[in-house]
Amino acid sequence: MEFQTVIIETNRLVLKGFTPQDMTHLFTNYSPTEVSELLGHQNEEEYLKEKSKVDNGYATYNRTFLVFLMVEKTSHTVIGRCGLHNWNTDHHRAEIGYHMVLENYKRQGFMSEAVTAIIDHGFKELKLHRIEALVGRTNTASLRIIVKQGFVEEGLLRQHYFINGVYEDSVMFSKLADEHFK
Repeated sequence: MEFQTVIIETNRLVLKGFTPQDMTHLFTNYSPTEVSELLGHQNEEEYLKEKSKVDNGYATYNRTFLVFLMVEKTSHTVIGRCGLHNWNTDHHRAEIGYHMVLENYKRQGFMSEAVTAIIDHGFKELKLHRIEALVGRTNTASLRIIVKQGFVEEGLLRQHYFINGVYEDSVMFSKLADEHFK
């Protein structure tokens, strides 16, 4: 299954990039077991959620994504995801998002390592002008990562996400290409 569009290596990670077309190809041509193994799904629910996204159309007009599986080099385990979504190709901007799948890899700097590489890739290779981040106000770990990356806080989106039966706020951040290359 060597059709990844982008491979980025860091000190401890191999980041395997997938486009919407890659995901469609994967779900069309491989068994659920093969898909789950490659994408690091921990259970059938994760597989079905991803399949639903593919079936219902990941990308829409002038928007796409590039999601990276975070593979820890030593164990070859998919430990999380980090990528650019809501990528508006007409306006050269995207939103960064990330999620650590395995608890025992948290608080070891893996996510910061991945975020740094993907931001750099976004500005250098994808020629993005702006990368945005929407972070839950109480998500201190994620807030630390974004601030450490030099993102500028722009404002608060009130009751922006509905999570576990509660509306939660998001803090809006951005980083511009010229700020990245200073």
